Amino acid sequence: MKILFSTTTFRLLACAVAIVITLAFTAMPAASDDTDDAIKDIILSQIEAFANDDKEAAWSFASEGIKRQTGSVDTFYNMVRLSYEPVYKASSIEFMERVPHDGFQIQILQLRGPDGKRWRAVYRMVRNDDQWRIGGVALKEAPATI
Repeated sequence: MKILFSTTTFRLLACAVAIVITLAFTAMPAASDDTDDAIKDIILSQIEAFANDDKEAAWSFASEGIKRQTGSVDTFYNMVRLSYEPVYKASSIEFMERVPHDGFQIQILQLRGPDGKRWRAVYRMVRNDDQWRIGGVALKEAPATI
């Protein structure tokens, strides 16, 4: 048994397939953009909390793992203030690439610390209760010229 399509039916079917494929591909970046925006918002909100000396707000953006590891708002805040000065008092922030992994994301930033030095900050972002939280930061001094 042969199934024959008229030219009009074939064109409509081809058009429908093209629309479905286009919608599928245009929907993918939106999810990525949503993740980018959510991660950037969390990082910027925590840096702003540090700039305003708002311990509770800064603590709220930390992951449950960081909270367990540091034990209290004051311990967490003092650890960041003393060991992560470029994050604690960043004078400029530039978001670089985000690297997706199973179960977490890596967000790379370029920071300028209060002393004018440039730093590369590698943020480990994790999901806690369907919200992104900061699971750790690694800092490395960046070359003076980037």
